[in-house]
Amino acid sequence: MSKLAILGGEPVRKKAFLERKSMGEAELQAVKRVLDSDVLSGFIGAAGSQFSGGKEVRRFEDAWATKFGFKHAISVNSASTGLMTAIGAAGIEPGNEVIVSPYSMSVSATAALFYGGIPVFADLDPNSICLDPKSIESRITERTKAIIVVHLLGHPANMDAIMGVAKSRGLLVIEDAAQAPGVLYKGCYVGGIGDIGCFSLNYHKHIHTGEGGIVVTNNDEIALRARLIRNHGENAYEAYGVEDLSNVIGSNYRLTELQAAIATEQLKKLDDILLRRRELASYLTTRLEAINGLTLQKVPVHHTHAYYMFPILYNETVFGVGRSLFLKAVSAELPKPTSWETTPLAEGYVKPLYLNQIYQKKIAIGRKGFPFNYNKGVEYDYSKGICPVVERLYEKELMYSPLVREPLTIQDMKDFADAFEKVADNIDELRDNFVLEESQVYDAIAAINETEKK
Repeated sequence: MSKLAILGGEPVRKKAFLERKSMGEAELQAVKRVLDSDVLSGFIGAAGSQFSGGKEVRRFEDAWATKFGFKHAISVNSASTGLMTAIGAAGIEPGNEVIVSPYSMSVSATAALFYGGIPVFADLDPNSICLDPKSIESRITERTKAIIVVHLLGHPANMDAIMGVAKSRGLLVIEDAAQAPGVLYKGCYVGGIGDIGCFSLNYHKHIHTGEGGIVVTNNDEIALRARLIRNHGENAYEAYGVEDLSNVIGSNYRLTELQAAIATEQLKKLDDILLRRRELASYLTTRLEAINGLTLQKVPVHHTHAYYMFPILYNETVFGVGRSLFLKAVSAELPKPTSWETTPLAEGYVKPLYLNQIYQKKIAIGRKGFPFNYNKGVEYDYSKGICPVVERLYEKELMYSPLVREPLTIQDMKDFADAFEKVADNIDELRDNFVLEESQVYDAIAAINETEKK
């Protein structure tokens, strides 16, 4: 047994983890090609040959659709606007309820609000950390129009069960696959299993253009409406034979030629990125699942995982110390981070979305409670306790690491796992020292109180 670093011992590792670097010569040449052309955007907000963008945008969209077998791929300037586009193209209207995940980037739920839809939160399956189909079914009412499924951290949701629920109730399914590019669910790429899907090209994602996203669908009508919303559809709907004017008012959600050229080169790297992450995750899973009190995600046969982050479930009862203290002890054994990508370990992920003030106060569009008050006589419940699984994950159980990524190696994962094992092996020392410190604090408070009484 060696003394824990948090108690003054030598850490497992001092050498900094390498930063992630995704841009190279190919991207540089792509940017130069666009700059030399002097065409940085090929869009015009009116019907015609440039309504769908320039040649770089169309090249990237074709490459994405071809690689994953989607009929349509529509690039956008972020996954956030992609989700808003998806909600609009799906025909969400004021008062429609949209079942959403409480554990995701905020726009996975707020996208519905932009069209007057009302987010209804379902709970999660603790293994996949994705929507639980049974919880989804329990939230459905006659006002429900769609489900937004988030493939969180790169693990696919239970799409067979979710699609079964959706089809039996006539609901549309929107897949938020921002963290899951190239992920397979029983041989099908996520994003194209539901009616419409969204991916992210944000800086922190597997491949990126700084900001950006892409919407995919196999439905011709949805694809057309998505293109209209992306690029001022109010100017073009007549030329494309659209008679239903609902939700065709658009905006500028367009990707630039520079971003598209970079994205085309980045896409070529995705397979290698996913392979590296899966190899690292496999090693780390084998090491950490041997530690009593840690639970590792089980990826079902015929599924793949993108490992946007590497999740670990922590059992406080087994270790006898809270998650935060355990996490601090593990982190102390490893080098201090120089950026988010080199952070060894984090906890909790995001606060359950329904606890945010827009839901607690039911104020989103304007000051009078729209759209939460649209359905007269219906009171939407966003109180603490409505999703016990996600609250447990957030408050006590979930830890996650961004280290399972390129260009890190198995040796890096060995050091990471060694840090966990060292803390687990010395958990009594950690518990005793910090319990002692806590008791000393209480003794000091008691002494102060006695002094004040005198």
